[in-house]
Amino acid sequence: IFDWSIKSKMIGRGNHEAAQILIDSLGLPLKPEEFLEAQKSLFEEKFPQAAPMPGAQELVQQLKSAGIPIAVGTSSSRKLFELKTRNHQEWFSLFDTIVTGDDPEVKCCKPAPDLFLIAGKRIQADPAHCLVFEDAPTGVQAAKAAGMSVVAIPDPNMDPQEYQEADQILDSFSEFQPALWHLPISQL
Repeated sequence: IFDWSIKSKMIGRGNHEAAQILIDSLGLPLKPEEFLEAQKSLFEEKFPQAAPMPGAQELVQQLKSAGIPIAVGTSSSRKLFELKTRNHQEWFSLFDTIVTGDDPEVKCCKPAPDLFLIAGKRIQADPAHCLVFEDAPTGVQAAKAAGMSVVAIPDPNMDPQEYQEADQILDSFSEFQPALWHLPISQL
């Protein structure tokens, strides 16, 4: 049965790797490519309905207004990312760069640091001065491997123990306190 014990292993990983984890966990007689093809129509229907996490849009808008470079580093493919953000174009246009799992420079997805290192390079930011917001344990590991600070905002169904490496764990973006991170923006 597909539940959070399986989903927690998949979250934040590249599409192919996540599919393989599901296939192995459920003993499905499929190859990852077959599974990804089979779920394509479901993604096309459901992903555009993705809603922002509370406080995320406000934080991005404040960072952009303050002139702070901002980037997205996601293990999702460009196509799936575009489906998820289809109804949020204005918001995602605020990001200086977006690095997806199928970007030609990305050799390995999370928990490898590639996505974050490439995003940092593209916004000309020293990893030691980068703050990553993550909902996936593999993303926390990737950010730490990149030498970056990380604030975890896990789904309530996730085991908080999976996020122990994070510098801070919050229940929502709305709890984020910019002053603690020396950011020149107001409280959300």
